[in-house]
Amino acid sequence: MNGVDSTMADNASKSSKQMNRTPPKSPADSAKEKSAKRLSCDSNSSHEGVSGAELSALEEAFRKFAIHGDTRATGKEMHGKNWSKLCKDCHVIDGKNVTLTDVDIVFSKIKGKSRTITYDQFKEALQELSKKRFKDKSNEEAVQEMFKLIEGKGPVISGVTKAISSPTVSRLTDTTRFTGSHKERFDPSGRGKGKAGREDLVDTSGYVSGYKHAGTYDHKVQGSK
Repeated sequence: MNGVDSTMADNASKSSKQMNRTPPKSPADSAKEKSAKRLSCDSNSSHEGVSGAELSALEEAFRKFAIHGDTRATGKEMHGKNWSKLCKDCHVIDGKNVTLTDVDIVFSKIKGKSRTITYDQFKEALQELSKKRFKDKSNEEAVQEMFKLIEGKGPVISGVTKAISSPTVSRLTDTTRFTGSHKERFDPSGRGKGKAGREDLVDTSGYVSGYKHAGTYDHKVQGSK
């Protein structure tokens, strides 16, 4: 009886362990959990962004120029190329008090060993340039005037490049100068003849090739009557 009791006890303990054991997760369940975690992280970050102060007009302009031409940019840092473009498009560079060289020097000074500048460093760079751009104003007034040049602005998109007329191109496209088989592909006005200019079409009119008075016979007969 003791052996039977011990066997029954062992079976009962095994069954209870199996019931308490968590079933293995399927790949679909694990993927759902990862997606849920990612969404929760995204929602948390978005809530943090909403709770923060709204972007100022100056910072909005900074971000627009920071992401210009770079699909991977986050808008939090700006490269030297976009910094130069901002100074040109917003007329920070006037060619007199502030030049492109001045802009490059200030950027190299502010960025240090890094390749980019942050928004705070961006404002420092503008303060440096404002002293030269608005010499007749106080430091505070110069900074405010500098900020006004940039606030609410965005990158200027260049227009489509116009085709430049070249004597070489004109000579190559002038159909009056074509010779040989190329000449036969265009009429005197320079318009292409299409298939007639590429293939020898059979003339089935009954007239001799080159005859200039084709189709005038009926008119002459009617006129004589």
